[in-house]
Amino acid sequence: MKPGERILGVEGGGTKTAWALVETVGGIDDPSWEFRILDRGKLPPSNFRLTAPERLRAILAELPKQIDRAGVFLAGCGTEEDRRSVKGVCLEVWPNVKIVTGSDRDSGLAAALDHGDGIVVNAGSGSSVTGRRGDRIERAGGWGHILGDVGGGYFLSIQSLRLILREHDLHRGEMGFTTKILRALSLNNLDELVRWAQTADKMEIAMLAPVVLEAAAGGDARMTEIIEEGARVLCGYTEAVASHLHLLAPKVALMGGLFHRDSIYTHAFRRRLKKNLPDARVSIAERPPELGAARLAAETHDRVTFQPKFSEKAIDDLAAALTEQRNPRSENLEKMNTREVVELFVEEEKFVQDAVRGATSDLVRAVELVTESLRTGGRLFYVGAGSSGRIGVLDASEIPPTFGAPPDLVQGVIAGGVTALYRSVEGAEDEQSAGALALDERQIKAADVVIGITASGRTPFVLGALARAKSLGAKTILLTCNPRARAVVAGVSPAEGEIAADTAASTGKDLKVDLLIVLAVGPEILTGSTRLKAGTATKAALNIISTGAMVGLGKVRGNLMIDLNAASTKLRDRAVRVVADLAQCDYDSARNLLEANAWNLRAVAENL
Repeated sequence: MKPGERILGVEGGGTKTAWALVETVGGIDDPSWEFRILDRGKLPPSNFRLTAPERLRAILAELPKQIDRAGVFLAGCGTEEDRRSVKGVCLEVWPNVKIVTGSDRDSGLAAALDHGDGIVVNAGSGSSVTGRRGDRIERAGGWGHILGDVGGGYFLSIQSLRLILREHDLHRGEMGFTTKILRALSLNNLDELVRWAQTADKMEIAMLAPVVLEAAAGGDARMTEIIEEGARVLCGYTEAVASHLHLLAPKVALMGGLFHRDSIYTHAFRRRLKKNLPDARVSIAERPPELGAARLAAETHDRVTFQPKFSEKAIDDLAAALTEQRNPRSENLEKMNTREVVELFVEEEKFVQDAVRGATSDLVRAVELVTESLRTGGRLFYVGAGSSGRIGVLDASEIPPTFGAPPDLVQGVIAGGVTALYRSVEGAEDEQSAGALALDERQIKAADVVIGITASGRTPFVLGALARAKSLGAKTILLTCNPRARAVVAGVSPAEGEIAADTAASTGKDLKVDLLIVLAVGPEILTGSTRLKAGTATKAALNIISTGAMVGLGKVRGNLMIDLNAASTKLRDRAVRVVADLAQCDYDSARNLLEANAWNLRAVAENL
């Protein structure tokens, strides 16, 4: 950073977007450097989770254009994918500017604590508690208005609205607070209030918080109870963060619209916190978070631009993957008639069979690894993105009803979560850290096996998950349809234990897995559409691995399921036919046996 640079700091939340344009006085390495505020203001809300990209761009477009750096920190911007998305929007507005993005937690820490240790409690439309000790950060709250944000403006407002209706239903009396709310909203009765609430968004509801605070300050005991509950939860979060960071006498900075210097909320929080953290030093943050955003932008030494997730080498390597090559047999696909298209698909399926047959030895090893893991108390995880992730989730979901296994024995992990099961979640697969965190959430242990599924062999979400699993001592398997993965394999042979797959192009470091399975299906009929042959081969491989492991665990008799969960008419019928086959008896006798054993097929089978 150079003296005289113009820096824009932006902090976006649920009720407003605050910004400050500053000029630096002194260099970043000069201990006396400071900001001179040139201009500042407020714009409409820009919570990242609640603001459409085009709306966010329109808000940012209203900010000063002649700047050298910008720090844009928004509520809800919590992941690396979120930060890249915000950065992309910023670069549309300021294409040649050095930009840093992040969460309002980050700008709050910078504003309230500078580089020091302590805890920031933010109570605006939402709420969050963030603490720092050295390089360690701990967080609590901030989960959004649906699942969290207790103690924020939305919480106070929604609790008060519910109280109004509850009191009306129970006592048919109208609280004095009801009149205040109706007047604030220019509504005439409770029916109109309900209709308003059904269409109001988070920010509109949160804007009622000042009415709640005013009523509590005026002696309304019911509103005071709501205030005390919010303060109690925020104090609990603060105490937890202090405990996690081992801060015995933390600096606690209060930030956000609910914490005015003499507000009833500030007094309630201070009073409660002193009971359990008597040595805490509580104060109102002196600098607003938009100046924290500017500081973070100033301290970013290198130019930060919106770069593709993959390096040029990684992109070239991905393009060279066989799954991304054009299939010469389908180059005139749009000119073929329906029969020719269908016949081509049928003909191409032979490559799936050849691919699975070619991986027989590796599939044998995979079944052995998984069987041994499950036998010794481990679990099996499939990790994938897009089609690969959906196939993994599908196979995992079939294990409990087919083999009577507990639902956590075989689990599917897909980039983007449950939403990605039925629609594309763009960019979800591009984060190694997201894959690692997904496994952390499932508390991976050494006895587990993790199978990473990626047709190209390069999906960062999958590679990040495998790396984390390996670091935790779990067995790891990489299943891919890209034969080029073999070209980068180094190290010992599979029989001796560990394969080292060089994935430097996409991960920047070597990834070591216990087993590499390559299903060489060749180019797809529709170039790059790995839901086709690659998907079919992957499903076949997972069928083999999971079913083989269940056979090894003794969950079949001959080729009959003896652990299936007879939870539907179809499955009960199947269970009856299994018993009839094993006992060589008629259908009714088999059904009577099952009914006498509460439809426990295994119990019946073991006595035959």
